[in-house]
Amino acid sequence: MIDGILIGLAVLCAAYFVVIVVYAGIGTSFAFIWLFFAALLLFLVYGKWYYARNLDRIPGWVPVSVVTTCVAGVAVLAMLCVLVFLGAATSAKSNLDYVIVLGARVKERTVSNSLRKRLDKAMEYAEDNPDTILVLSGGKGPDEPVSEAQAMYQYLVYNGVRPSQLLLEEHSVSTVENLAYSKIIIDSHREVIRHQREERNRLTFQREPKGGYLIAADKPLDVGVLTSNFHVYRACMIAKKWGFENVYGISAQSDPVLFIHLCVRECASIVKDRIMGNM
Repeated sequence: MIDGILIGLAVLCAAYFVVIVVYAGIGTSFAFIWLFFAALLLFLVYGKWYYARNLDRIPGWVPVSVVTTCVAGVAVLAMLCVLVFLGAATSAKSNLDYVIVLGARVKERTVSNSLRKRLDKAMEYAEDNPDTILVLSGGKGPDEPVSEAQAMYQYLVYNGVRPSQLLLEEHSVSTVENLAYSKIIIDSHREVIRHQREERNRLTFQREPKGGYLIAADKPLDVGVLTSNFHVYRACMIAKKWGFENVYGISAQSDPVLFIHLCVRECASIVKDRIMGNM
């Protein structure tokens, strides 16, 4: 019974690898993890068979250790997947001060499908919340004709978003840099606004006894992070690490065929960023 389940899971993993390669190409990031899963499951089947025929030669702690490691690994993966799914199910909060739109690959003549889904979600949010500033974050990769931020800007303006509603961050090459550099852009923009308001005397809520004015402190910012659904949890955690106090995820749809693969890959990225202190 157990052998049949393990073999069946191994076949499913191998089949999903083939689907990924046919659908998205052999170069799809992290695709070979599914072959690793298939090989691991078959190894467990072989190990169980070998142990049953060599009980007197194999110490008891060996199968216990193998089973414990496998159960712990599955439990950790399941916990991380729950966090990813919860992030994917996040509903957008209205009237945020800023929304950071994370970039994705830019093709030679157009944006990728993943980036288009993010931008369509950004357009929808900008239409419903015209006072929110969108920070378009993404640098230029070695095989990209323009920066991701510039490509996003062109796409959004072409589709009717006001240029005055957009800020560009064009130097980041990772999620961590997306959020770190976007914070610098937002802080600089807030400083410009604050000086403009001071000059026009529009932040005067309380008079001083001698006739002067006290400038009201800026309220804590409400910042959204707009990215693909599987990426929301990690992006929000990194944003909090970089000093954003009130962070809200905004989830854009991802490719349904690759969704499971992207979630598993994201689990590995969460572990990596946790170890590196990025979240």
